[in-house]
Amino acid sequence: MGIFDKIKHAIFGEAKAAEPVAASTPKTAPAQAPVSPSATPSPAPAASPAQSKPAATAASVDIVPILDAAVKKSGQKLDWRHSIVDLMKAVGMDASLSERKELAAELGYNGDSGDSAKMNMWLHKALMKRLSENGGKVPADLLD
Repeated sequence: MGIFDKIKHAIFGEAKAAEPVAASTPKTAPAQAPVSPSATPSPAPAASPAQSKPAATAASVDIVPILDAAVKKSGQKLDWRHSIVDLMKAVGMDASLSERKELAAELGYNGDSGDSAKMNMWLHKALMKRLSENGGKVPADLLD
């Protein structure tokens, strides 16, 4: 499991109860897919990705209350909205430079990893974007 997956699991972990509902939706989708093939086989594959998107939306997880609660539980003064280090600390992860460099590599950072301030700013934005792409409800101001 990569660093991003660990962060995602730490944030989305409490939302696992919503996944069986999302899993039920795809089960309904194949039931509809056999009906569609009577018309043409092409719409059935097109229907599967379209149905996956609503499942992701249905399983959308609002990250703000989860991370705010994680900060409160940590007992530390952490600014997860602006700091990748604080976000990682809030979810109980190692926020060392080596961990952040590994996360940067996972997320496709191609800048100078020796410039940790620049890398950290890029990492935070990239992480917010990736969480959003994976079903996280991320405030618009954090996606800029």
